[in-house]
Amino acid sequence: MPFRTIIEPFRIHSVEPFRITTEQERGAAIREVGFNLFSLHAADVLIDLLTDSGTGAMSRDQWAAIQRGDESYAGSPSWYAFLEAVQELFPFRHVIPTHQGRAAEKILFEVLGGPGKVVPNNTHFDTTRANVEFTGAEAVDLPIPEALEPALEHPFKGNMDLDALDRLLTDRVGDVPVVFATITNNSGGGQPVSLENLRGIRAVCGRHHVPFFLDACRFAENAWFIREREDCQGDRTVAEIVREIASLADGMTMSAKKDPLANIGGWLALNDDELADRCRTLLILTEGFPTYGGLAGRDLEAIAQGLKEAVAHDYLRYRIRSTEYLGKALLRDGIPVVRPIGGHAVYLDARELLPHVPPLEYPGQALAVALYETGGIRGCEIGTVMFGRRPDGSEVPAPMDLVRLAIPRRTYTQSHVDYVIEVCAAVAERRDELRGFRIVSEPSSLRHFTARFERLE
Repeated sequence: MPFRTIIEPFRIHSVEPFRITTEQERGAAIREVGFNLFSLHAADVLIDLLTDSGTGAMSRDQWAAIQRGDESYAGSPSWYAFLEAVQELFPFRHVIPTHQGRAAEKILFEVLGGPGKVVPNNTHFDTTRANVEFTGAEAVDLPIPEALEPALEHPFKGNMDLDALDRLLTDRVGDVPVVFATITNNSGGGQPVSLENLRGIRAVCGRHHVPFFLDACRFAENAWFIREREDCQGDRTVAEIVREIASLADGMTMSAKKDPLANIGGWLALNDDELADRCRTLLILTEGFPTYGGLAGRDLEAIAQGLKEAVAHDYLRYRIRSTEYLGKALLRDGIPVVRPIGGHAVYLDARELLPHVPPLEYPGQALAVALYETGGIRGCEIGTVMFGRRPDGSEVPAPMDLVRLAIPRRTYTQSHVDYVIEVCAAVAERRDELRGFRIVSEPSSLRHFTARFERLE
């Protein structure tokens, strides 16, 4: 019989202690770094939900695999273990390892991008958008309308607007070197993309003879949602669904720091021989030889083992249910979040919670700072700070102002999550006291990583 209690499908053999800080200490720490949570010392954070990228716990079998790491410069056995594991799920002809996902993006868009080019996506995340725009190309988001309504329930809010994609390709097909889909849609609340929608993207790209690539960092979580929510998919394994997703695409980028359960690594995979040759040349210039790509042999072994664990149903059931546990508790406390609850994170709707803070005073940043000051929780603003600055230097409100609470894999227990719920409720009780921010210094790109803020009175 099913039980309500969510149990972790693993035992804990090693622990990492952290220091319990006071609210006064946290207030001083965040002021010192200009109210930018990225700039905090990690030792000053109690519950670190800034990102799920590379922050998870590796398994006993991954640590054992590290001991098999072979550090040969070329043709290492660890490379072949990595290649076999990748192609078991993503059978592309060419697999090009990189030290992380953004390096794969950098290489691909260096080859395909450039002034006048347009790269559509359901929604680009920050570094993907920056890598596109750095080449002079334009990054265009084509989410379905439902994706921009945080409180709306829709099983696949990560879907791409197929009609909008078709119109874009009809009007500018010569300017579009590649179409991307991000699974799950991180900027849109960690929402999945349906298999039906991915088939639709494939069909539209096929009609216009444009390559279709996946940003597949959270492929396993997306496949689990397909299995749970999409008609006629419930009897399939996650691995089978992943292989079908891969079969619809011409290539992919991957950060192995997400669903592959590693602390570092990534790859670019594709079928086009000529494009692969050009990308490998850039890889050698920037990352390393094509059989290690900036990674140690031990990293390749850890990724290979992590890919096997990432598609295990017991693990994914626990993963999705534990994130849902946090989201549903916040909803019961009257805290607005993006619905339905995503796979890797819960996204607080800061614009709804703090209607008195205008978007250009950064309600997401105000909420994120308050969560840290109150309870030592480090989240990530995903809103006007991250996406408001345009390439021409102008600033506009982002479509949504969210705070992402990303759950590191196999890292925190239910009592940690219960603490997060208490802190969020405490902040929500004094929401009317929170004030916005202004930016006092920022870089020309990706400002959210290093900008400094000043609290408005």
